Amino acid sequence: MLNIVNIFLKELKQTFRDFRMFVFMIAFPIVFMLVLGMALSNAFSTSKISIDNIHVLYKNLGNNQLAQSFETLKKETAKSGIQFKEATGNVDGKKAVKQNNVDGYVEISNNGIKLYESDRNSIEGNIIQGMLTAFVDKYNVAMSVAKVDPSKVNMVLASNHSKQYIKETSLHAAKSPGAMDYYAIAMTAMIAFYAALNGTSLMNTEIARKTGDRLLVSPARKSEIFLGKVLGSITINFIFIVIVVLFSKFVFKANWGDHLGVIFLVLLTEVLMAVSFGLGVSYITKTGGAARTIVMIVIQIASFIGGAYFKIDYAGNIPKLSPLSWVIEGITKVIYANDLGAAIPSIILNIGITLIMMLIAVVSFQRREGL
Repeated sequence: MLNIVNIFLKELKQTFRDFRMFVFMIAFPIVFMLVLGMALSNAFSTSKISIDNIHVLYKNLGNNQLAQSFETLKKETAKSGIQFKEATGNVDGKKAVKQNNVDGYVEISNNGIKLYESDRNSIEGNIIQGMLTAFVDKYNVAMSVAKVDPSKVNMVLASNHSKQYIKETSLHAAKSPGAMDYYAIAMTAMIAFYAALNGTSLMNTEIARKTGDRLLVSPARKSEIFLGKVLGSITINFIFIVIVVLFSKFVFKANWGDHLGVIFLVLLTEVLMAVSFGLGVSYITKTGGAARTIVMIVIQIASFIGGAYFKIDYAGNIPKLSPLSWVIEGITKVIYANDLGAAIPSIILNIGITLIMMLIAVVSFQRREGL
């Protein structure tokens, strides 16, 4: 156990002395986070539709109950922001609609109501149409009542006039990340996957520095050397991830939600997967250069299709091939939907790949005479 701890500490010290690695694993995601978060902020803004007062021209050509009821409607709808203005003199209501000067034009006659609206203002037109439809339906009910009991007509027409014709209800929409929030998650997930590069050099560095033989002749067994170096690599890379998360949270004010423990668990399993992936590839290829090339290509492809550089729709099949997509999607759901169960698929997939690649590494390590 003491040998594992000593090798573990040696791995930590060795990595901390590598200034380039330290800067790359911390500065790289932070700079990208800042640049992409600011440059693409408009792409994540939620568009809002604002509807001002609705202006409607009308011409009342009738003299029956319908024309009188419309006058009452006009007064009540003014409370809801629907402003009716009478088209007097030579004012052409249809032309005013065509020129987009008003949102609609209504003609009331003894034969009914005609509405003219512009397709440029479809929302306003739909509101006017819905209001008039409700009004005409109510009027038809009143006329039906008149055939049975004329004394009840005024009561039917007067009912509910005190209520607004447009009732606005705000529904709490699902939260969604802004640009900085999204890239805080994406860049952290990406740099966690970069731990695979550290995995490729875990044993090859010892061989290149001629320190592998010293480790083998030391009192530590090969299994202790392997375990100590792997635990050291996982720990130091996870420390980098924690620093990046905390920096983005407190400096960039990125939203990491209320379940940081679950999020760190997902990121830890990604680091496990990344280190084991890099280590496994290094044993399969048997040369450090080939391993780093393969891992770098995989990281770039996974980052591109997994949403590290731009937001993607995770409904497709291709993004799901990237480990980054599992992590980003799971963390996003934990933060913005409070769905802690969304972290489980990411954790299981990461651990599954970890076991497979670690098995390859362990078997290859045992068969080798050296590291």
